[in-house]
Parts: sequence; C-alpha cells; structure tokens
Amino acid sequence: ALALGLRQGEALGLRWHDVDLEARQLHVRHALQRIDGRLQLVEPKTARSRRTITMPATVVNALRDHRRRQQDEQRPIVQLAGFVFAHPDGSPLDGSVVTHQFQKLLKRAGLPRLRFHDLRHSCASLLLAQGVSARMVMETLGHSNISTTMDIYSHVMPSLRQDAADAMDRVLAIAAR
Repeated sequence: ALALGLRQGEALGLRWHDVDLEARQLHVRHALQRIDGRLQLVEPKTARSRRTITMPATVVNALRDHRRRQQDEQRPIVQLAGFVFAHPDGSPLDGSVVTHQFQKLLKRAGLPRLRFHDLRHSCASLLLAQGVSARMVMETLGHSNISTTMDIYSHVMPSLRQDAADAMDRVLAIAAR
C-alpha cells in the first residue's frame, strides 16, 4: 500500500496472475470486499482504478520472497484461488483482520496509530515530494481525474513550488551566460 498506493481492498484482491514479477508489473483488476457477510471479488472503485502499476524493485523482491514462503506453507489444492495475500489454507485475508494486525505492528514499532488508508496517502505524498508528476501519481493511485489528486494532495505542493523556482533559476542562469 505504501509503495504502490493500493487501496486495502485492491491489495487483498490481488491474485498471482495479476502480478508479473519479471516485467515488474502489477495489474489491479479486482478489489476484495465483504458483501452480505462474505468476502467477494468486485470491480475496482472506478474505471481508472483498473490499472497497471510498475513496481519498484524492492516490492518485486519482497513479493518473490513472499511467494516462496506462501508456496512452502500452502498445499497445492488450496492455491487454486491464488491470492497474493492469503491465510495458509489459501483463503483471502479479511480487511478487518489486516487492519487489526497493522495496528499491532504500529504499536510494537512505537509508531502512532494510522489508518491503513494512510499508507495510500503517504505513497502519493512521497511521490510528489520526490518530484513525480501529478499525472503519474494520479495514474498510480487510479484516480478518475487529476483534479482529485491535486485537491487531496495540494498540501505537498508548496515545497515543490520552491523546487520549480530553483529549477527555473538554473535554466535562466545557463541562458544568461
């Protein structure tokens, strides 16, 4: 969620056939939601939420290690659904359980309480702070339009304004020579 900006349901709805580790591509095709008491795969939130994300090498390596551990602990018959994040019996993880475990990890690490969704916000903020274009952040997060991205994350922009001014100074200094 932090590295790719996935919503919790999108992460939990991932199956291994959605992940191409060699090409470093992850395809968001479904989200996992609890409907009428049952976990079900549903269409992503919006048409733009159905997207392909290029994964950082760190994520690819972590997923490779995770897959090896998962294959060691699961019996072949239960791997048919192929969820990336699953119980040892192959069944998908429930979002409320993941949130509870997330809170325990934060507490153990001495970090403040956060919502799981805050990881998605942090992803966008980190990308913008690193100078990634708002358009690319929009595509990574699967926002319907760029105004959504800009409305939510405009607080990150003041530091980028100074970066833009400094970049223009460098260009003008070169041109003045």
